[in-house]
Amino acid sequence: MRISVILLFSAVLLAESCDGPKSSEEMLFGPTWELEYISGPRIAFHGLFPNKKPQIAFNKESGEVFGTDSCNGYTAGYKLEGNSISFGDPGPTTMMFCGGSERQFLEMMKKIDGYAVEDGKLNLLIREIPMMRFKKVEP
Repeated sequence: MRISVILLFSAVLLAESCDGPKSSEEMLFGPTWELEYISGPRIAFHGLFPNKKPQIAFNKESGEVFGTDSCNGYTAGYKLEGNSISFGDPGPTTMMFCGGSERQFLEMMKKIDGYAVEDGKLNLLIREIPMMRFKKVEP
């Protein structure tokens, strides 16, 4: 009996360890990511987004991202190739005006050409320079 339990436990550990670490691409899917840093604007981050932060989530099956720009919802296509990523123009969004910072987020997304997931953070890059950093948020 004792040997059976030990063998079963060992088999489970071996099976789990064979999965190995997830790739950056695999880590994109599932969580919702919330912006915690954006490069460029001369206004402090919390001044740009005082109430609600932009969010992004990736749908692997549809090839679309969706979320909020801090004010309005958006959906856009995306393409992945290795660590390169590009985003299409956002589809129709609601047209509430919340101060203008929401447009800066969407304009920056158009310029992004790469990504990296490190230490539980998603970095969107321009020529390997982090321009936006996101953290995972609970639904």
